[in-house]
Amino acid sequence: MPPSSSPLKAVRGTRDLLPPETALWNRVETVARGVFARYGFGEIRTPIFEDTQLFARGVGEETDIVSKEMYTWEDRARAQSEKAQSLTLRPENTAGVVRAYIEHKLGERGELQKLFYIGPQFRRERPQRGRYRQFWQIGVEVLGPVSSGAESPVRDAEVLEMLATLLDELGIKDWRLELNSVGSSEDRKRYNAALREALAPVKDRMCEDNQRRAETNPLRVLDSKEPADQEIIDALPKIADFLDADSTAHFQAVRTALDACGVAYTVNPRLVRGLDYYTRTTFEFTVLDGQGLGTQNALLGGGRYDGLSEMLGGPKAPGIGFAIGEDRLILTLQAQDGREGVNAPHPEWMWAQKLDAYIAPMGVERNAAALALGRELRRAGLSVEVGDGSFRLKKSFEAADKVARHIIILGEDEVTTGTATVKTFATGEQAKVELAALRAHLKTI
Repeated sequence: MPPSSSPLKAVRGTRDLLPPETALWNRVETVARGVFARYGFGEIRTPIFEDTQLFARGVGEETDIVSKEMYTWEDRARAQSEKAQSLTLRPENTAGVVRAYIEHKLGERGELQKLFYIGPQFRRERPQRGRYRQFWQIGVEVLGPVSSGAESPVRDAEVLEMLATLLDELGIKDWRLELNSVGSSEDRKRYNAALREALAPVKDRMCEDNQRRAETNPLRVLDSKEPADQEIIDALPKIADFLDADSTAHFQAVRTALDACGVAYTVNPRLVRGLDYYTRTTFEFTVLDGQGLGTQNALLGGGRYDGLSEMLGGPKAPGIGFAIGEDRLILTLQAQDGREGVNAPHPEWMWAQKLDAYIAPMGVERNAAALALGRELRRAGLSVEVGDGSFRLKKSFEAADKVARHIIILGEDEVTTGTATVKTFATGEQAKVELAALRAHLKTI
């Protein structure tokens, strides 16, 4: 087949992240790592593909993720003695972390496992602003045997307080925490039965997706954003009326701890999170409409999953976690930045910082000396770009002004005398500086 003349592009629903935007991503992840470290979390890295059964059993076969959105393929056997295996690109990471917890017998340590991850997930959903088929998540999981305190409501409150701290340190404005309890597995069974009964006479008036959910996973109806169905949904039974005494006490303890920490929240009785593994505490952090996410204003979400380990064949290991959509977090930061018209600008660390210096050799004969000077300054901890001696002086100045705070002009006289001409763009000041003192000069201005 002859080669096509049209250039290849990134697959729909994926994208390339390029400088300087990647500098913002790196800084966000650095802040997240710093916050997690202060709370005693360690990093876990799991494979980006897993056995398909992990998600079918853990996330739930009737969820939209498993039934419609997963990238799944049959990994053909490499030998006659091997069986083909169904594999799936991970659509979320909680199930993989719990699988690793079971496989590596982390529960036998008897300690609370506080783990975080940063990486790509994959879902075949309709691409829209802030939602991609390959998307990035920053997530946390806290789990362990009952004896480790993993079941305690203080763990829920600590995770939520940590999230509030992280969003504040990132500079996210006007975030709002919505909170609910979906109770124990037995509470959910009773509530699901009540929902099915309430939906039976009205489901035919709902959209096609909600008609299907009413049969397969009634809790997902509460998640629906379909405008025409909201009046019906608002009239459905509330899960708070189906919680047993233990679930009610657990939720109250979470709220009491948040009140003590001064973390504001709103109880949202419709917040159920549609994945099968959620129990008791569920939550979402949202931002105001119009702050980068369009009408879908959820920034992150999570909840407790006390039975997930057993669902995957492991020991009892209560847990709670969350996942931040990093793509959506970045969009929010960009939309809220002062340069976009919001009155509360974010700190300068959000954006790509200019380099310390740009070395402009005057003539190709000075290229080697410029590179040697660049090596010396970089080894001293400075960030430096080295130009090319073939550039005219005007072009060197234009290139330097785009990327650096200072320009170092290295001509024949400078090389001969062991000096350099340094100009600071912010002030316009220019000075002759001995090469031996150049490092100290750049660090003080």
